[in-house]
Amino acid sequence: MSKTFNIYCDESTHIENDGQPYMILSYISTPYHLLKMHNKNIREMKLAHFYRGEMKWSSISKSQYPFYNEIIDYFFSNDLNFRAIVIDKSQLSHTDHNQDHNIFYDKMYYQLLNKKIFPENYYNIYLDIKDTHSYKKAHSLKKYLERDYCNIRNLQIIKSYESELMQLTDVLMGAINYKLRGLNKVTAKTNIIDKIEKICGKPLTERTTKAEKKFNLFFIDLKNGN
Repeated sequence: MSKTFNIYCDESTHIENDGQPYMILSYISTPYHLLKMHNKNIREMKLAHFYRGEMKWSSISKSQYPFYNEIIDYFFSNDLNFRAIVIDKSQLSHTDHNQDHNIFYDKMYYQLLNKKIFPENYYNIYLDIKDTHSYKKAHSLKKYLERDYCNIRNLQIIKSYESELMQLTDVLMGAINYKLRGLNKVTAKTNIIDKIEKICGKPLTERTTKAEKKFNLFFIDLKNGN
């Protein structure tokens, strides 16, 4: 029997020449029939902690640590799944592959999604709006994915404040980027990273196995094609 899944995608330091060493694409997925429950539970946690606005990695501080600590516990206690791919920008060589960064962006999103899209299910994919080019990027990505998949019901951009799970994607992805860059200025953020690593049983600087479902992390080697 087929199921429908919602996938909430986000990206970090993805601009080609932004001076950051890594490009990260990620998502959180949930069975569609559990979406309302997750939204309700997360909103109730926000109220309990007097937390206002969006969850963001950049917002984590000492005063907000109890809330984010509970959010991490929530993620690991249920059916939500996270996947991220990390690209070392020093390996980028678009001219060698007859592409520009926009084409590369589509290829990397394909790598993010294709291992987790199964023919027996249906998918609604949501991207976080970044700028005026987001609509064009979403349209291009949809065409790219539809070459191989006919079970994508919807692919569109939304604003992150509209989705609790999009916000949670930002938090988990932010932890990865923070660790990769060797940052440790905010104790609350370091504690969140330590918590994730303890639960996962490995550092956020290492890839997981392909079979890992809950917290799947893949570092792409562009030079060797894997």
